Amino acid sequence: MKLELRQRVLMYLAVVAGIGFFLCTSLNTAMAQDGNATGGESTQQVSSQEGASDGFLQKLFINNKVEDWLYALGIALAAIVVARMVYWAIEKYVKKLTEKTQTKIDDILINTIEKPMVAASGLAGVWFGVNYLSFSESVDHWINSFFAVLITLVGAWLITRLFDSLVDEYLAPILANTETDLDDVLLPIVRRGVKVIIWVMALIMALDNAGYDITTVLAGLGVGGLALALAAQDSAKNIFGVFTVFTDTPFKPGERIKAGGYDGTVTEIGLRSTKIKTLEGRTVVIPNAEFSNSAIENVSSEPARKVSLNLGLTCDMDEKKIEKAMQILHDIVAENKEAIQEKPSVGFNAFGDFSLNVVFVYYIKKGADILGTQTKVNLEILKRFNKSKIELAFPTQTILTKPA
Repeated sequence: MKLELRQRVLMYLAVVAGIGFFLCTSLNTAMAQDGNATGGESTQQVSSQEGASDGFLQKLFINNKVEDWLYALGIALAAIVVARMVYWAIEKYVKKLTEKTQTKIDDILINTIEKPMVAASGLAGVWFGVNYLSFSESVDHWINSFFAVLITLVGAWLITRLFDSLVDEYLAPILANTETDLDDVLLPIVRRGVKVIIWVMALIMALDNAGYDITTVLAGLGVGGLALALAAQDSAKNIFGVFTVFTDTPFKPGERIKAGGYDGTVTEIGLRSTKIKTLEGRTVVIPNAEFSNSAIENVSSEPARKVSLNLGLTCDMDEKKIEKAMQILHDIVAENKEAIQEKPSVGFNAFGDFSLNVVFVYYIKKGADILGTQTKVNLEILKRFNKSKIELAFPTQTILTKPA
């Protein structure tokens, strides 16, 4: 804390020294020019010490006496020092008082207004100091317009800080507890849009205060907005696409989907596009407009994974072995109830060209290891079929030849 205070004091001293050096250099230049013009008379003035100090303070520098410049500088520096003292008092005492209250609105207001208020106070002091001096009407108008623009921008800064604080303290916690993700995505967009509107209005007001004709500015903004709208048609489609995603909720972040020929997990839903991490580990960016015009398959929404097997038994099997094969399939499902749903579909469904086909349809429960369960079931089928001497058929042809 002491080191920070020393740094601030040194900074103020450096500013004062720089301004003093500038004034002294300028004054010395003016005095030298005055001495060259008067010739021998300047030598006589230097030799005379009476009234030298008053003469220096009464000299003109940019149409103002040196004394007036020093008064203006003193007013500006005093305002800056007072502003810093106010900031220090707020940090040291006011915040401690607001922390003891039950409501948080006073903490928000203090944290919001402290920096803009200090900046506005400093600017006001500098403005009063400059207005102590006398300039031409055009220069006065320019100076007043310049400070009016700065004060307007400080006001916009204050409003945006207050808006951010209120959103973070009250609105964001409410939206974080909602079930839908639409508000979580829309909140940053709305926040940014409101802040842009505030700054645009502040800029228009600043130009108006500076004396500019804002009618032409507004007309230019209208033409520019139309051109921007025409150029941003694809972006508008993507924005409407993200509204479709959150209103219809075809998928959510973390779910596996198939869309646009890609199969992967949704990692991020943005304003313009959605990112999907494919099964190969690659990241694919799909424009949100695609979701409004194409089909989306939500793999994660399935209640269970359906697995269908067609087991072809050799044609020399009798009915007892076929029944034995179907019973083995039922037993395998019964022994893996933690991963497979009950009541599988098992049946002798067709006479193939080279096999007797037994269909086996079972469902792997949601959350279970799909590949691991399939591997376990297939190994059990192979093991038990071999043990029961139930052979699986492979494509064969029997060629009969007749003697000539």
